[in-house]
Amino acid sequence: MAAVAVHSAVLGEGRPTLPYAEAGRPGGTPLVLVHGYLDSWWTFEPLLRRLLPGLHAYAPTQRGHGDADKPPDGYLPEDFAEDLVAFMDGVGIERAVLVGGSSGGVQARIVAGRRPDRVAGLVLLGVPAVLADKPRVVRFWETVRELRDPVDPALAAELVDGLTATPMGRGFLKTVVDENLKAPAHVWRETLRGLLETDLRATLSGILVPTLVVRGDMDPLLTREDQQTILDAIPDSRLLVYEGVGHLAYWEAPERVLRDLADFLTDRT
Repeated sequence: MAAVAVHSAVLGEGRPTLPYAEAGRPGGTPLVLVHGYLDSWWTFEPLLRRLLPGLHAYAPTQRGHGDADKPPDGYLPEDFAEDLVAFMDGVGIERAVLVGGSSGGVQARIVAGRRPDRVAGLVLLGVPAVLADKPRVVRFWETVRELRDPVDPALAAELVDGLTATPMGRGFLKTVVDENLKAPAHVWRETLRGLLETDLRATLSGILVPTLVVRGDMDPLLTREDQQTILDAIPDSRLLVYEGVGHLAYWEAPERVLRDLADFLTDRT
């Protein structure tokens, strides 16, 4: 199992300080793991602990989430994307493979489209093409739009309920919920507002880097048609479908994700 160290990255004046986890040997192929809505670096713990030799992974916690700084505003997808580039600058990563989990793939693909000089490849793990057409997300927004502190732990538990096809350990899910609850109500509200009101189809344009799309065939959120939208928009992209896996392949099948990531990197070189 790989050792995981947690550090802090100071992004500069006007930007938040972000904690980040790091695993792997210096000199390995750099990966930047980008978490989704309300998560923190901890969501990638199953990948980080199993990291393959030759890889060097960084998993920042984004503004407002986990133990990161929580400014009053700046929660549009493009704000997170700008933080991502600033994070790479701050820790000295010139070029990396961006691995986006769930909605974290939105800011990852914004960077890939706008700054291809910084992106060697893009991996999208259960990443939506769009969110505003997803009934479960729209129903959740009806609650979140009126949310106030303190956030009810039952709501955080509801957020992750049913996202995996196989049961996860009770202790693992408790940590996920605890991490989600570190985000105050305004972060729940404004981050989801940004994802719903931004034209997410437009964030798929201009991506020319090699892209791997991973979908679980039992994903309760994303349809095959949704993922086809991504494939149609990105010229150099391909799809892997995981049978018997839900929305979060990096929880349910971390070893397979890492094997397929290694194959993707080999094919890319």
